[in-house]
Amino acid sequence: MTTTTPVGSTSTTTDTTKATGPGVDYQAFLKLLVAEMKNQDPTKPMDATQQITQLAQFSSVEQAIQTNTKLDQLLASSSLSQADGIIGRTVTSADGTISGIVESVRIYSDGMIATLKGGAKLPITAGIVVS
Repeated sequence: MTTTTPVGSTSTTTDTTKATGPGVDYQAFLKLLVAEMKNQDPTKPMDATQQITQLAQFSSVEQAIQTNTKLDQLLASSSLSQADGIIGRTVTSADGTISGIVESVRIYSDGMIATLKGGAKLPITAGIVVS
């Protein structure tokens, strides 16, 4: 019974942390763990080994969420650096049909699009030439 108190107190400090993506998020995992502990049969308590395994899984989920957050921040920083590096430079599409000096770069979750002088837009993808 004493193990439920720390788990309950943990849930109040981490309510806002969620994973992105199709999997079970941090909050849902925590709710499932607490519900399981609340609903177990007191005459047949959970094996200590199982409990430690579940807490280790809980810790792994939390670490994975923190890692994903840091990776998202790193990717955003990298995109900003790349965008800054091509503003004012000449870019040419891979097939050579679009070319011009970059005035601005718009960053999206799936890539970047450069706006050239004259209004043309060029996706920044593999094969472009920057000069």
